Amino acid sequence: MEKNTKNAVVEMSSSRNEDGDWQAVFMQTLQSHENSSSLWEAAIHERLGDWTRELTSVVVATCEAMGWKASAKGHKQNMLPVSNSEYLTLDVMAFADSEERWRYPVAVFELENGMSDDRIAYSLWKVLCLRADLRVVFCYRRNSDEASGLVKFLRDEVIQAMDITGRMKLEGKTLVVVGSRNDSASFPYGFFKWWSLDLNTGKFILN
Repeated sequence: MEKNTKNAVVEMSSSRNEDGDWQAVFMQTLQSHENSSSLWEAAIHERLGDWTRELTSVVVATCEAMGWKASAKGHKQNMLPVSNSEYLTLDVMAFADSEERWRYPVAVFELENGMSDDRIAYSLWKVLCLRADLRVVFCYRRNSDEASGLVKFLRDEVIQAMDITGRMKLEGKTLVVVGSRNDSASFPYGFFKWWSLDLNTGKFILN
């Protein structure tokens, strides 16, 4: 199956902000990254452990393209006085360049490969508990038409558990990204569906 990887290299500005650019940079990185073929194969064969490992490499590379340093399993960093791979048991944590010894993350990521709705809800709840400009939860469903039901579950179970005052205090942007096997023919476009949390309504909006 041929993947659309032509014209993959797109020039990227060295100056980025967290809300509008990360998704675009991720897609650009995915098209040209050495792990993209392995990620595609893991998705169509539902080897979700491999899916998480390959996706982690792409997420880390995207953060680096944004000018951040990312810590993850296999990508240990010493951005804090305590060196670690998975800070606070998060799959990926990214930091902007700073002279501060105890800097705060600019972005946090959970890559949930379990099929349980509650496991995905836990990942969303976990990133919402943290202070960051960007929070992203990646998850997987066999069919893309299952994504809207999952996102509705996340809204009803996790977002609605937060009162409007607490929700409006959230800083930055929150994304839920659902990958699916049946859209693998259009990899990478169409493979991932991106949902952004609207703080005013408490709903996820399909990007």
